[in-house]
Amino acid sequence: MSPGGPRRSRGLQDPARRASRPDADPATGKPRALTVTELTRQVKGVLERGFPPLWIEGEVSNFRRYASGHCYFTLKDAGAQLSAVIWRGAFGALRFEPQDGMQVLAHGSIKVYEPRGQYQLVVDRMEASGLGALAAAFERLKAQLAEEGLFDEARKKPLPSFPQRIALVTSPSGAAIRDMMKVILGRWPTLELVVVPVRVQGEGAAHEIAEGIRDANRLGGIDVMIVGRGGGSIEDLWAFNEEIVARAIADSKIPVVSAVGHEVDFTIADFVADVRAATPSHAGELVVPEKAAVAEHLARLRDQLPAALRERLRLARERLRAIGSSYALRHPGERLQVHRQRLDDLQARLAPAAKGRLAEVRVHLEGLSGQLEGLSPLRVLERGYSITTCAKDGTLVRSPRDAQPGERLRTRLREGEVTSTVDKPENG
Repeated sequence: MSPGGPRRSRGLQDPARRASRPDADPATGKPRALTVTELTRQVKGVLERGFPPLWIEGEVSNFRRYASGHCYFTLKDAGAQLSAVIWRGAFGALRFEPQDGMQVLAHGSIKVYEPRGQYQLVVDRMEASGLGALAAAFERLKAQLAEEGLFDEARKKPLPSFPQRIALVTSPSGAAIRDMMKVILGRWPTLELVVVPVRVQGEGAAHEIAEGIRDANRLGGIDVMIVGRGGGSIEDLWAFNEEIVARAIADSKIPVVSAVGHEVDFTIADFVADVRAATPSHAGELVVPEKAAVAEHLARLRDQLPAALRERLRLARERLRAIGSSYALRHPGERLQVHRQRLDDLQARLAPAAKGRLAEVRVHLEGLSGQLEGLSPLRVLERGYSITTCAKDGTLVRSPRDAQPGERLRTRLREGEVTSTVDKPENG
């Protein structure tokens, strides 16, 4: 090594200096450079290949939904922010509507929007952080369906007393189906059970449950169905809080018993169903009577039936004896004579009453006639007064101004009329 320090070989170049000086184009001698589009596409490839779909937590800001149905917003925390977009299809699957200030977990892929040279998160799923948003979504859907009348007692169907064929819409591998089958077949071993297998939690479970309810209706011959699952967290039970499940239950022609979770768990399905069971085992007890108890009750009725029939026969005989000894049956002619005499009495009272009423009406009419006669203008003529009218139209003449020279007048006297011609009207 020389005293002056290390020396670089002429064949080697500093990488930093090489990057700062682009290679020259042999044809033109000018530096070779990338276009903006080329660089952006290279960055796009690096980012999109380097980041597989992932979950990101942050606060929603500037949330905007456009007429197209697509939504644009920003995810941010204390140190940075990230542009994000939810396409219309993914937004329709959300269980809540994002709002500014809401803390969320967003799942999606990192993409680069080339026209702006901007990277963004394309969200395909989103959940609210914590249980507050799930509770808000629950209350919002509950209020909507209640307003539509889906919870009304008047629309709920009664359960059959003795079902023969029962559908179980649940997971074929869960504890709930074992509990239901144990209770149902233990109470009535000869019943037919139809299992409609569905997923009861996770993405797509709500659609399977709704379709399972519709399948049970299409099968035919089902007397009642139980829809449910065992206990779990609010997230585990959430499929039974989905609107699609609620509407499938409401549209079911078959009575539906909701049996979701434990006694303390309530879901939207419980409110819409015809009957809510506290647990899957309780649903079996509600739907199926105990065969031994029914047989015991029938035996008791069978033992009581002869005594009840004898008592019924005794009461009928006593009633018949009482009717046979009644006065009406022993003396029917006398009873008829009493009614005939009563009719004669009514007829005898009717004629005088009618005559008296006619006399009252006649007196009243005479009084009214006298009043009318006293008000008649003809009575005034008897005292020497007269009534003058125009001969042409019968208009009453009250003043000289009502008559014109040469006009003919007709004067009504006590006896007859006088016709005259006006010579000269004079005021008094």
